Amino acid sequence: MLLGASFIKLAQVLATRSDFFSEEYLCELKELHDQLPPMSAREFNAVYTEAFGNAECFEQFEKTPIASASIGQVHCAYLHDGTKVAVKLRRATIVDQVGVDIKILNFFNNLFRPFFSTYTKNSIDAVISEFSKMIIQEVSFANELHNLKSFSEVYAKSGVRFPTPYEEFCCDCAIVMSYEEGFRFDDKKNLKKYAIDFHAIIRKLINFYTDQMLLEGYFHADPHPGNLLVSKEGELILLDFGMLKRVPNATRVAIIELIKAANEQNYELYISANKRLGTVAYEAPTAELAEFSAKMFAIFSNENLTSESMQQLAFDVLASTKDLPFKLPSDAIYILRVSAIIEGLGTTYIENFNGIKDILPTLQENIPKALGVKTFSELLTHGIKDTPFVLQNIQTSFQKIAEDDVEVKFSEDQLYWVAKEIKNYLKPLFGGFVFMAAAFFTLLYDKELKEWALGLFVIGVLQIFFKR
Repeated sequence: MLLGASFIKLAQVLATRSDFFSEEYLCELKELHDQLPPMSAREFNAVYTEAFGNAECFEQFEKTPIASASIGQVHCAYLHDGTKVAVKLRRATIVDQVGVDIKILNFFNNLFRPFFSTYTKNSIDAVISEFSKMIIQEVSFANELHNLKSFSEVYAKSGVRFPTPYEEFCCDCAIVMSYEEGFRFDDKKNLKKYAIDFHAIIRKLINFYTDQMLLEGYFHADPHPGNLLVSKEGELILLDFGMLKRVPNATRVAIIELIKAANEQNYELYISANKRLGTVAYEAPTAELAEFSAKMFAIFSNENLTSESMQQLAFDVLASTKDLPFKLPSDAIYILRVSAIIEGLGTTYIENFNGIKDILPTLQENIPKALGVKTFSELLTHGIKDTPFVLQNIQTSFQKIAEDDVEVKFSEDQLYWVAKEIKNYLKPLFGGFVFMAAAFFTLLYDKELKEWALGLFVIGVLQIFFKR
C-alpha cells in the first residue's frame, strides 16, 4: 500500500463527508474503508499458517477476501458443522508499517514545530501521542477480541447487533466470528430497495452514540460505513472493535454541560464548558468567543443552508478561528472524530444535515437520562437519601473554615496558564541578564573591548525593559 495504515484512518473520516466532496471523490475515498489491495498469496499463507498452523479449523475457506482494510482483511469460511463465519486476518507487515507511520508523523511534527503556536504544538502532540497508542492497540487482534466481548456485554440491550466471536480459533493475528449479513450504512441503493427509513436509522445511530458517550462513557471510535451495516430488516450491525475508548467522568460531565448550554443558547456557559473540556484555552476571552459561537449557531441552524454553502461556511469558519485559542486535548480527539463521522453519515441521506440543527436536539433529550434522573419522585427520593451526606459536607466545610484549613485547587489548564505566563515574563529577563553578564565577562577578558561590552550591556537593558 502506498498509504500507511495511520494515514488511511484520516482519509476514512473524509470519505463520509458528502457535504465537502463530490460523488467522484467520495467513490475513491470509500474504497479506503474496505476495498484496499489484499495481501499477496505469500503473505496470506504466512499469516494463515501463523494463525491456524496445520489444524483443519474450517470445512471451507475462501481465499479471496470479501473486504480488505488498512489493518487486516476479512474472508468468508465455514466451520465443520456448516456455520458460516467471518475470518479477519491481520496484514503480514502491518505492525512494522505502523511503527514507520508513527516515526514519519513524529519527524514532520518535530520539523514544523517551530512554526506553530503553543496551542497548535500541544494539540498536534496530543493527536500524535493518542493516535500512536491507539493504532498500536488496534493491530493486536487479541485486544480487539477483548473489546468485542466487553462492548457486547455492556450494550447487550441496545438493539444494535454485534458479531459473536469463536474464541477457540482466535489469536493475536486472527479473529473468527459470526458472519453478519447487511448493507453498508451508505449503500443508498439497497436501503431504498428494502424501504428502510433513512431518518430512523440515523436517529437510532445518534441515540446509540448518545448512550455510549453520555451514559456509559465507553464508545466505539471507528463507526465509518465499512464498519456499520444495516440488515434488510433495518437493524444496525456494528463491526471492528479495535478502536474503543472510555470517556473520563469529568469529560462526560463537561460534554453534558456543553450540550445543555448550546440548547439553551447560553453561549458564555457554552464557552466555559469548552474550557472544562479542554478545547478552549483557560485564559481565552469568554465574551468574545461567546459572541463568535452565537454567530456560528445562527448560521448552521439555518434550514435553508445548502451543502455547497455549508462547505464554504466551514472553510470560512476555519479561516476565522486560526488565531483563536482552541486546543485539542487527548480526551476529545476520538469524540470529535466520531462526531465528524456521524455528521458525515447524516449528510449522505439528508440534505443540509449538520450537528447543530439535527443532532443537538436528540442529545438534549438524553441529558436527563445521562444525569440519572428519570422522574420527579426519583429526584425527590435521591434528595432525601442524600440529605445526611449534604449536611455532613456543610459541617465539614464550616469546620475547615474555622480552623483556617481551606485549600484552593487549580485545574491543569489553570496551572498550565500560570506556568506559561511566568515563562513569558521571565524569558526577556533571562535574555537580558545573559547579555549583561556577557558584557561583564568581556570587560574582565580584555578592557580594550569596552565598546563591545557597552553594546552588550545596552542590548541586555533593552531586552529587559522593552520586551517584557
